[in-house]
Amino acid sequence: MFEFSQLAVPIVQAPMAGGLNTPQLAAAVANAGGVGSFGFAYTRADKIAADLAKTRALTQGPINANFFVFQPVESPSKKVLASALQALSELPLEVSGELVIPTSPFFPDLEQQLDAVWAHPPEILTFHFGLPSSALIHSAHSKGICVGVSATNKEEGTAIEKSGADFIVAQGIEAGGHRGIFDPLACDSELPMADLVKQLVDATTLPIVAAGGLMTGQEIGGAIDLGAAAVQMGTAFLCCEEAGTSATYRQMLLSKEGRNTVYTSGFSGRRAQGIENQFIRLMENKPTLAFPIQNTLTGPIRKQANVDNDPEYQSLWAGRGYAKSRSMPVSELMQVLQSEMEQF
Repeated sequence: MFEFSQLAVPIVQAPMAGGLNTPQLAAAVANAGGVGSFGFAYTRADKIAADLAKTRALTQGPINANFFVFQPVESPSKKVLASALQALSELPLEVSGELVIPTSPFFPDLEQQLDAVWAHPPEILTFHFGLPSSALIHSAHSKGICVGVSATNKEEGTAIEKSGADFIVAQGIEAGGHRGIFDPLACDSELPMADLVKQLVDATTLPIVAAGGLMTGQEIGGAIDLGAAAVQMGTAFLCCEEAGTSATYRQMLLSKEGRNTVYTSGFSGRRAQGIENQFIRLMENKPTLAFPIQNTLTGPIRKQANVDNDPEYQSLWAGRGYAKSRSMPVSELMQVLQSEMEQF
């Protein structure tokens, strides 16, 4: 079974849904001594199987398949739906066609998704938003697959250890993308990555993977010094030529505009961090549907913005360190990060 001591470079390329992860990106990271990942949150089983098979053909290095642990969600009432549609209709943009009102099922069946994983087993299986079932963890272990789960606080970390999972991804408040808190209605402690890693190292015996705005080798070295077995980096890879990042998205990451990152629920119904834009500003304190129904509802808006090369209505997920983004092939970035680590 996979162990972090096997890595030549202690880097896990973060799983990012929506086409940002590609077989070429994951394979390049694995070939350079790290872990290549896929964010399969909303992905159909046939696509999961195809991506895993294509990646395996490009590398024998470790691959991580990541999934969301969706919470049950009910159809919105007519009143709630009308309010959410009204908020989106007031946005100053034109969308080709009408917004489609989502219908049940609102998210993919995890067991069906995992059928593809069992057929094309990666070295690692990770989960975001909560704990997978003990039966699922047992199935993974029976196939030699290592299991990790994201935590945003000590309590989640200790629950992960008790579940039988093999490691914890410590998601600090600096991390881009969706906040992994188990209960989205609970008070979020919003711990910085360094504080969270220290707490989890003290509270658990599991290996800790530090995640949260890490962009340089010096920052990796700092996380390892805190006791992390490895780090997880997503934003750092978005401007690599192998990533599926759109041209507009890349321009915003590399821009000298200096926009802040902020958290918003406007795109998906659940808090996620990205580069501030007009959509986020206009949707502040506006009614939204539950996650992931809101994500489906706003899909046409994001798709239209991508077609129009309009960054103001795209979900530009990014960590707080995105201003340090570098545009280069994965192999070169991994070499730079390793060199910076050695100089730490």
